[in-house]
Amino acid sequence: MVNVLYTFDRQFMWKTFAAIDAHLTDDSAVLWLGADDPGDVFDGGRPVAAPTSIDSAAALDAVVDDVDPDVVVKNHRFESTVLDDDPTYHDRYPVVHVRHGASLGRGETANTTRDLADTLAVALAPGDRWAERYREAFPESVRVATVGIPEADALVGTDPPRERRVLYAPTNHNYGGGSYLETAEDVVETFADTDLQLRFRPHPMDRIEEPGRSVTERCRGRIAELANVTFDDASTPRESLLWADLLLSDCSGAITEWLHTGRPLVQLTATAADHELPVVGVQTDDLSLSTVERVYEDGYPPEVARVVAETVAGLGIPMDGRASERAAREVTACTQ
Repeated sequence: MVNVLYTFDRQFMWKTFAAIDAHLTDDSAVLWLGADDPGDVFDGGRPVAAPTSIDSAAALDAVVDDVDPDVVVKNHRFESTVLDDDPTYHDRYPVVHVRHGASLGRGETANTTRDLADTLAVALAPGDRWAERYREAFPESVRVATVGIPEADALVGTDPPRERRVLYAPTNHNYGGGSYLETAEDVVETFADTDLQLRFRPHPMDRIEEPGRSVTERCRGRIAELANVTFDDASTPRESLLWADLLLSDCSGAITEWLHTGRPLVQLTATAADHELPVVGVQTDDLSLSTVERVYEDGYPPEVARVVAETVAGLGIPMDGRASERAAREVTACTQ
């Protein structure tokens, strides 16, 4: 018997569920909607045998009904963006939504409330900022709870290595309109042959989809020539976030995870979609090594520190290392 069924459409989205599942005693299963191999194995829930490609609402309903879980937990908009009709499984099973990545300044909350409004029993918010917008847009029947960011729990209370390490991890181009096309190659050259270590982490979608893929391959080739720059191919950013002293990013959900470390951020504002980014670090549209060095050595200037503190307080993200526990309690409540 399966109590909890997790559904997602990209493998890198599993990280949120893995953090939650560690706190569940219920039996769980995993339905990876975009899996090339339905036998792919994940830590935690067992994989569900499903068609190689779920391409219709009826096919998705059939798989969920066959599993017959007590609750479905999802972090995607696969049904509204891929399928040609609306599935009906949410009429038979309670559905809990938890965000994959709490990005900033991209309008993703509006997409979530628009596409999922009539399908959810519970919406788990990463912070009070998201919860407020959920309550404004979702029907009153949807329970909204602020839980935090489950995958960031492991970052709380960790010490910076102080080894002059920088992680570059922007959001994707095609869906996030981030800074990748505008900054990737310049970032590599800025750090080339310096005494700073750079770990280069493109978003998983910019490794497989154009136009980001071509940029990624050019950068990968250049990185192979450099002793102080490495390419991060891991499925999740967790180890790199722990490894780094400083983050280079834009509006990526990696930033809200990074906030749990208390370490500094240089925020790249030259985004393809010209986002208005909330200030959560030292902002620049023209990266220089001197900016990175200054932030690494001295942290934020007082005025920037004040604005960052106000912005972070306004996000209302609980950063106590217990987000996954709170999320697990909300999921468990739907099974009873």
